[in-house]
Amino acid sequence: MPRPLFRKKSQKQLKWSTETRQANQGFLHTSFEERMRQKRTSSYLETMSGLDTGEKVISQAKTKEIMDAVKEEFPDLPDSEMPVGIVAKCYLGDPYEVHTFDIETGEILHYKTSEPLPPMLERARSIAQHPSYLFIEVYPNCLCAVDRNGEVSIVK
Repeated sequence: MPRPLFRKKSQKQLKWSTETRQANQGFLHTSFEERMRQKRTSSYLETMSGLDTGEKVISQAKTKEIMDAVKEEFPDLPDSEMPVGIVAKCYLGDPYEVHTFDIETGEILHYKTSEPLPPMLERARSIAQHPSYLFIEVYPNCLCAVDRNGEVSIVK
């Protein structure tokens, strides 16, 4: 039987929904992730850059100011999705490496090079030391690395 010289290609087109395409890439975009990717406000960046004032002990007024800034930056997030803490490079000098801000307690603690951070915050330590980032927001399922312009990189 002779073969046809010209074949008509089937006109089937696969229509993939956005959900299918994202599932095939191994992740789903949720409203939480989209919210986390939003650029941070300049007032929030200014407040967070003041975490390390060069003092070992921070006043209650300063910790309240930081807590208020976090709540103002994320008014739409339920408490369960709020950051657990903030980790940033410490500028107190040797032997201090990073400092943390615990959202629950409002404590700012400075950690020496060999001191372990609380388990939830430890995973942000190496990223916080990178010169590109101002601070790292720690969430239960991801980290948000925030640069000096307020742009956010999500690390899962």
